[in-house]
Amino acid sequence: MNISLKSNQKVFFASDFHLGAPNSQESQIREKKIVRWLDEISPEAAAVFLVGDIFDFWFEYEKVVPKGFLRFLAKITEMREKNIPIFFFTGNHDLWMKDYFTKELDIPVYSNPLEMEINHKKFLVGHGDGLGPGDQKYKVLKKIFTNQVCQWLFKWVHPDLGIRMAQTWSKSSRISNEEKKEDEFKGEDKEWLFQYCKDIENKMHFDYYIFGHRHLPLQLQVNGKSTYYNLGEWVSQCMYGEFDGEFFHLKKFEE
Repeated sequence: MNISLKSNQKVFFASDFHLGAPNSQESQIREKKIVRWLDEISPEAAAVFLVGDIFDFWFEYEKVVPKGFLRFLAKITEMREKNIPIFFFTGNHDLWMKDYFTKELDIPVYSNPLEMEINHKKFLVGHGDGLGPGDQKYKVLKKIFTNQVCQWLFKWVHPDLGIRMAQTWSKSSRISNEEKKEDEFKGEDKEWLFQYCKDIENKMHFDYYIFGHRHLPLQLQVNGKSTYYNLGEWVSQCMYGEFDGEFFHLKKFEE
């Protein structure tokens, strides 16, 4: 994929909105703020990358999708009608996305990191769950969650029950628990995504590695020519990435 920016155009990146968490009231306040951010960036946006865990839970039944999030869905629909490209990545909370966004909203959905060039700078973009060394417990869970037989069995659970079960599970996640909201930097040797970037850079070069999942805004030098950025989250931080064709910046949305 190649994106060429015109004068005054930028590419924007955000992840971990976790819409739906920790409850509908707080989620709706955050959703309105995200819509205001999208309104603000739209005039300059050459493309928007939504890098996973946009929803705290999402499962597409054959004829049913989770209700809610209408303001957010309406806004990205409006942006697509203005021909602003939007790219959606699944995360560990919304990895059960299928073709609803693709067919209804004309938004491609990616489950793996995506390689691209923007103004001749090479990017590797993805949510980041299950990459790098460590996190073995989640890697086992992901194999179960992405197993087609398991998904086929779950879809026969009535949506009212299935979604309620998933929301109960979701409430145990770190983003829904106040005492776990602020993740701490573990040191470069224990930051699994950073180690993943270093391993990839030994095989092929990227100028920028852009990931979410970590819930901690990070900027770490992979080497003299490559940088790893983590986009943080929107429950408490409201961070996003911006590339102006020459430089990448982590920014905080403040009104």
